[in-house]
Amino acid sequence: MAKGKRSVPEINSSSTADIAFLLLIFFLITTSMDTDRGLARRLPPPPEKDQKIDDIIVKERNVLAVRLNSNDQLMCGSDYITIKQLRQRAKDFIANPYNDEKLPEKHEKNIPYFGKVMVTENHVISLQNDRGTSYQAYIDVQNELVAAYNELRNELAQEKWQKDYNQLDEEQQKAIREYYPQKISEAEPKNYGGKK
Repeated sequence: MAKGKRSVPEINSSSTADIAFLLLIFFLITTSMDTDRGLARRLPPPPEKDQKIDDIIVKERNVLAVRLNSNDQLMCGSDYITIKQLRQRAKDFIANPYNDEKLPEKHEKNIPYFGKVMVTENHVISLQNDRGTSYQAYIDVQNELVAAYNELRNELAQEKWQKDYNQLDEEQQKAIREYYPQKISEAEPKNYGGKK
């Protein structure tokens, strides 16, 4: 009997593309990707059609101007300060604990859990930096401003519920955010001088 060539059976590869596609989908869905996170800022609502320009003007006492120049020098109001002093200056401005006439005006507001309280709801921290400001100085200033709000919110949560702000339920956190709303406005960077 003559021996013929034995053929090797072929593997059916018609479904290989389908399997590869399913694996790709599986890994895309189950893998978490790190995304760049920005700074949390809420934009003001657009002005209403019938709103007059005079209504938009903010009283000078309600604005804390924070400027950072190209040499990373920090100016808060009309004073040069260090980054370590910024948090306390911002806290004093936001809370206005002694109802100082040079700090934001207080008005009465009814807030859940707190009732009628005096708050500085119309305050704004206006941050402006020079185009030559270092990124690290800019981030340090941002961190200190946000830390001022976080400390005030934590202090209020401890006073009211003996818990940190992040341990409160959503309704309690919302009430504290109404008490101390975060209002940081950023102006477009400018060239104040110094390095280019």
